[in-house]
Amino acid sequence: MATNPDFISPCSLYCGVCAIHIAHRDDNQKLKEKLVSLYKGGTPGKGTLPNSDRLSTDDIRCSGCGSNDLFMHCRQCGIRECTKDKGYSGCHECDEFPCHHIENFSMAVGKKVILRSVPYRRQFGTKKWVEDEEARYHCPNCGNKVFRGVIRCNQCKAELNLD
Repeated sequence: MATNPDFISPCSLYCGVCAIHIAHRDDNQKLKEKLVSLYKGGTPGKGTLPNSDRLSTDDIRCSGCGSNDLFMHCRQCGIRECTKDKGYSGCHECDEFPCHHIENFSMAVGKKVILRSVPYRRQFGTKKWVEDEEARYHCPNCGNKVFRGVIRCNQCKAELNLD
């Protein structure tokens, strides 16, 4: 399988398993509605995204951090700007990790995954990190491919904790 370079994010939240991308790719209106509800009405630090008060299902779209079609949260991400300003491809190249951008990351699951993924990517390289992120997000019960942050498999309904 060839890696889509647009899915390789600076923060090491692999875009290929992102719910926003998957909902957009599959044009899954039900998932888009759930994501809008989560990001607009979640508990601060657990779900609410900054500046999401006017978020709609039309905004649930993204083709990955390396693309020009970014989700609104990704467009305003300080991590992207920081790595760009430092000339890095990602946080895995930075000696200041974890920094205030990570400590103040607005999504709890995202922060947890970043803290796991950056050291892994640093140790094993981007290619292995991508392969392992793709492999991680499958239901161990039925094999269904799922997205980052999922709590329950949408096929067999098994409870999941893959992040």
